[in-house]
Amino acid sequence: MVDILVRNLDKDIARRLKDKAKAKGASVNETAREAIAAYVKPSKEEAWAAAEAFRKKIGRISGNSTADIREDRDSGWGRDHGERRDNDERHR
Repeated sequence: MVDILVRNLDKDIARRLKDKAKAKGASVNETAREAIAAYVKPSKEEAWAAAEAFRKKIGRISGNSTADIREDRDSGWGRDHGERRDNDERHR
């Protein structure tokens, strides 16, 4: 974590921050962290651009995930800590 010192904060802004924190039952620090995180959160355009860059990096994914999921589900794979359903006495 990094500590940030905010100098010369307007008194009205500090008061409103304290009021918001009190109303939420949170500390001023927590409320300020949330406000800063919300302010620097990527925009939708930035998020889509990052997703597109990732898609370009990994390339096209082939296969039929629906069929793969159905096959795994129907075979019983993954149940009971990786044991196959047909090997489990409780399911007979």
